[in-house]
Amino acid sequence: MTTVSLASVDKYFGSVQVVRNLSLEIADREFLVLLGPSGCGKTTTMRMIAGLEAPSAGTIAFDGVRVNEVPPQRRDVSMVFQNYGLYPHMSVAENIGYPLKLRRVPLAERERRVREAAARVQLDPFLARMPRELSGGQRQRVALARSIVRTPRVFLMDEPLSNLDAKLRVLARAQIKHLTQELRVTTVYVTHDQIEAMTLATRVAVMNDGVIRQIGAPEDIYNDPADTFVAGFIGSPAMNLLPVVADGRGACRAGDLPLRVPPPRPGLVVLGIRSEDLELCSEREAMFGCEVYTFELLGDSTLLTAMIGDRLVAARAGKSVRLQAGARAWLRCSPDRLYWFDGETGLRIR
Repeated sequence: MTTVSLASVDKYFGSVQVVRNLSLEIADREFLVLLGPSGCGKTTTMRMIAGLEAPSAGTIAFDGVRVNEVPPQRRDVSMVFQNYGLYPHMSVAENIGYPLKLRRVPLAERERRVREAAARVQLDPFLARMPRELSGGQRQRVALARSIVRTPRVFLMDEPLSNLDAKLRVLARAQIKHLTQELRVTTVYVTHDQIEAMTLATRVAVMNDGVIRQIGAPEDIYNDPADTFVAGFIGSPAMNLLPVVADGRGACRAGDLPLRVPPPRPGLVVLGIRSEDLELCSEREAMFGCEVYTFELLGDSTLLTAMIGDRLVAARAGKSVRLQAGARAWLRCSPDRLYWFDGETGLRIR
């Protein structure tokens, strides 16, 4: 199959730099997710891999061969967009087979490959329908089938699930993961949804302001964030981040609230705690006390949002727990589940 390499890639639009000195190695058959907020440079990076944008500096290579000057149609990549881009006057079968028609594949061969691609995404009964007769999830699967019908070197997917409702997104995620595992094609997937990143990726590259802040396996990104941006972006709810002042004598405070935790060093630091690592307890056992801000039943658990100083902190509790807004609560966390970050740079304190 194909490896993809980006070496010292920059991208400017006028005087605005949207990708900064980006270097990235994507292994053969890897499923890499570019994750980050809107405007972080992830879609621009994918478009440069596709050849739809030219890098302002640096090199893009497939299997070690520079492709900067190679036009998109000769890179043998296949893209699925947020907007599915189906031709409304063509049937499902015609939409799926259109890339093969452009390559003058014989009709019998084209029909066979269209049926095979449709079967992979459970579209067999809908080949004669028009796009207007399909649901959003079915249209998304047509776009997927069209992208796989010719077995490209690289799949590129730009937020393909963002137009689907919550239930369909779960189903479509499973279909995409199964499909890419079956086809074993190098895949680059762009999203701002960290749940998609965690469930789909072999590796996740977290981007912000045109740079990769951290790259690694999903569990490594979640359990070992490199800085406060990554810590606050990954997780649902996001990691609780509390600015803390340590006095150098073993005590620390979050605003006016004293915390019963051992600070790593004196001065301004940031304490990070995952919601699932916090638990309700008695006052005697507590790391800190708080006032209940909201309380939500999620079905399999409850979510407590508490006010600590001027910050909101989320904690998960058992599904049978019930608390009222304004009530006093006490929380604790195992010391080995605390994360500490530098108060100025945001980098993890090891």
